Amino acid sequence: MLKVFYATSLLLSALCFSATAQAHYGERDDVQVFINEMVAKHQYDRNQLGYWMEMVTPQTGILETIAKPAEGKSWKEYRPIFITNERIQQGVAFWKINKDVLQRAEKQFGVPAEVIVAIIGVETFYGKRSGNYLVLDALTTLGFDYAPRATFFRKELEEYLLMVREEKIDPREMRGSYAGAMGMPQFIPSSFRNFAIDFDGDGKRDLWNNTADVVGSVANYFKVNGWKTGEPVISRASVTENVSGLVSTQIKPNKLVAEFRQQGVIPIYAFSEKAQAVLLHFEGIEGAEYWLGLDNFYVITRYNRSPLYALAVFQLSQALFAEYNTVQ
Repeated sequence: MLKVFYATSLLLSALCFSATAQAHYGERDDVQVFINEMVAKHQYDRNQLGYWMEMVTPQTGILETIAKPAEGKSWKEYRPIFITNERIQQGVAFWKINKDVLQRAEKQFGVPAEVIVAIIGVETFYGKRSGNYLVLDALTTLGFDYAPRATFFRKELEEYLLMVREEKIDPREMRGSYAGAMGMPQFIPSSFRNFAIDFDGDGKRDLWNNTADVVGSVANYFKVNGWKTGEPVISRASVTENVSGLVSTQIKPNKLVAEFRQQGVIPIYAFSEKAQAVLLHFEGIEGAEYWLGLDNFYVITRYNRSPLYALAVFQLSQALFAEYNTVQ
């Protein structure tokens, strides 16, 4: 059903796109409504917005890409994308170069250095793959021509326009992913406005070129979203019976570890029996894998809601930690 939904959504979006792409975005009625809202809500300059919308280039390839997210893969397909020797070695090198700022972020926010490095590694290979789409083009295309999530992306376009005004940035110059995520940590505009920080005191929040700001912003994101310093993240679990009924479709922890243990789910690592957990199932290379995720695992999913993503970040962080301490 999911594949059918994506295929149908893509077809509808493509039809809509072909019908409207002949006109510049600035000439479209729905864009004019958006401009009117920006003027009324945020006192934005109407002529400036109209000019920018006229300059937007529709991105047809984005509509195809967004219909095929990597998170649609199984764990055995997803894991090899991110847990590689090259990504581990490059992460250790990044850690060494930025050791001091990572230590400062860990001390101030309580988020382990290896988790911060892993996020940057999964998102952009430590800044090497941060995306080459103009953010204004991407968000406008998705906000007005991708029906399944138009409301979300139109809101992010609003946030982006507010962000560039606040940061005194030319909106036609910033580049990012096909979904409008920006810089080394791939913050969407609302995340930038809410969580990005100036961690080196130079008066700017630069997530494209300033590693200190990147590290501090990722750590701040985790802290604000509830990261619990010194507490575990997730553990592989053994099961003594059929526990399929205990597997949650939600990511948020919903039951005590003690309750899971009573029902035949035993975490490999020692967890507090009073900790809240969620049972997750992944299809690994050797078959079914069961994992008990705690609150900190849930916090990772605030960065990206996919459990696959969060598990990849966790496993990369563990590999980084082991390798970094081996080579010291």
